[in-house]
Amino acid sequence: MATKIFVSLLLTMLLSGVVLGQQKPTTGYAPVNGLKMYYEIHGSGEPVVLLHGAFMAITGDWKEWVSELSKTRKVIAVEMQGHGRTADIKRDMSSENLADDVAKLLDFLKIPIADFIGYSLGAGVAMQCAIRHPEKVRKVVSISAPIRRDGWVKEGNDALRNLSLEIFKGTPVEAEWKQLNPKPDGFADFFNHLKATALKPYDFGADKLKATKAPMFFIHGDADGVRLDHIAEMYRLKGGELHGDIQPHSESRLAILPNTTHVTLMSRMTTIVPMVNDFLDAKPHKQP
Repeated sequence: MATKIFVSLLLTMLLSGVVLGQQKPTTGYAPVNGLKMYYEIHGSGEPVVLLHGAFMAITGDWKEWVSELSKTRKVIAVEMQGHGRTADIKRDMSSENLADDVAKLLDFLKIPIADFIGYSLGAGVAMQCAIRHPEKVRKVVSISAPIRRDGWVKEGNDALRNLSLEIFKGTPVEAEWKQLNPKPDGFADFFNHLKATALKPYDFGADKLKATKAPMFFIHGDADGVRLDHIAEMYRLKGGELHGDIQPHSESRLAILPNTTHVTLMSRMTTIVPMVNDFLDAKPHKQP
C-alpha cells in the first residue's frame, strides 16, 4: 500500500507541470559512452545542467524549473540512460556511469565547466560529477539524495524492493515513456534494469565527498525519506556545523523544507528556485 501511495504521488507530480511560454530550445543527441543522449538547451548565460529523477524526463514540474532558470542562465536539460528519448544500453545505470555520461556531454557541447542541479537519482549523479570530474563542476545543488544506501530510511528501502512493474501498468508514466523512447516496447526491460541497479549497495565515500572542491547546496524535505542524521553528515562533510557569526561560513548550504516529502519537493519550485539562484550567484568568500 505504501508503495502504491508513493507512485500515486509521483504520477501527480509528473502531471502537474505547466509548460510556460519560452523560446524554442536547441535540441540534439550526443554520442557518449555508447549512448545517444538526448539534451535540450534553453536560455543564455552561465551554464547549469539539470538532472532528473528516476522514471522522469524533461517533463512535468521540471519544465517549470527550466522555464524559470533559463530566464538568467543557459540550462542544459538531459535525459539520462534509458529515460525519455535516450535509449537504454546493457550497462548499469549507476550514478558513476551516468556522471561519466554527463561529463562527456559537456565535452561534446564544448562547455568546460557548469553548475549542476539534480533531483533524487539526478542529485546522486550531480554529486558523482563533482567527485569524478571536479574540473567540470563549479557548484552542485543536490535535492533529496543520500551518499549511501543506508542514508534512506528503512521504509524507503523497503518501498524500492517492493516496487513492481504492475504498479506502472496503464499509467501516464508508462504511456509517456512509450511515446518518447526509441524502444517503445521496452518499458518492462527498462523498469527491471533500473530497479536492479537501484537495489545494488552503494557508497560514494564520505572522504570523497569531503574532498570535493565544488560548494554544495543540500535541499531536503523534513519527511523526504533521507535520514536526518545522514543529511547532517553530508552537510558537515562540506564544512557545516559552525557559528557563522564567529568564523567564516562554509560556501556550502543546507535547506530543509517543512511538511515536504521526497515527491512534493519538486512542487516547491517557487520556494527553492530563489534559494538556488542566490546560491549559484554567490561569490566566493574572501580569504582572511
